[in-house]
Amino acid sequence: MQWPPTFKTEALLYAKYIQQSHPNARIAVLYQNSDFGKDYLKGLEAGLGAAAGRMIVARASYEPTSPTIDSEMATLASSKATVFFNATTPKFAAQAIRKAAELNWRPTQVLALPSASIQTVLEPAGLDHSVGIISSTYMKDVQDPQWASDAGLKKYLDFMSRYMPGANAADVFNVSGYLAAQALVHVLQECGDDLSRENVMKQATSISNLELDMLLPGIRLNNSTNNYSPIGQLRMMRFDGTSWKLFGEVLAE
Repeated sequence: MQWPPTFKTEALLYAKYIQQSHPNARIAVLYQNSDFGKDYLKGLEAGLGAAAGRMIVARASYEPTSPTIDSEMATLASSKATVFFNATTPKFAAQAIRKAAELNWRPTQVLALPSASIQTVLEPAGLDHSVGIISSTYMKDVQDPQWASDAGLKKYLDFMSRYMPGANAADVFNVSGYLAAQALVHVLQECGDDLSRENVMKQATSISNLELDMLLPGIRLNNSTNNYSPIGQLRMMRFDGTSWKLFGEVLAE
């Protein structure tokens, strides 16, 4: 299994959202010059299809060793794009958000999921500059009051209390690890007494509509021998200055 969703899958779903909500968008893309960034760009282009040539009006890449992305942001801002796809790692994501504000460039901002951290990205960028930024998720937010009485969340918190006391249960890496562990348990249970490599691979690549405690409602794990990634669905979320708020329906490949 490939966990979490691939960068290309995530970008495909952003393309679907943009086409639905901003059909006349002019898109500017900032991406890292690596497989990480290029997969996001390829996914966005594939998702937009024939419209990519019309909708993507500016692209800029940066090196992982670059000190800043100020010049790249100035170039993108000059395109007067109405949607900014920030397909970067946390350090550069924060820089890009802050620089967009300094340049008084106010596009709709779509932020890659690996950088959708309030503590490590939005706070350094400035929470006031981050209001309205859009990203996506597939997991329940431990700190979101809407899940306070959720049975799946209670099971997760009980697990953390018992096996990882003192760890931050709200940390998305802990939530993701719990989900991955649950998926592995499912695979091993499906194997029964046959724990051969062949059977483990067979069960790990034939997951169908699997519900897990910390997945958002409507999101299920599905994969196959042709697509190892079990997550092909996401929910969009928007930052309101304090927290991420889910909106819209589940988007699927």
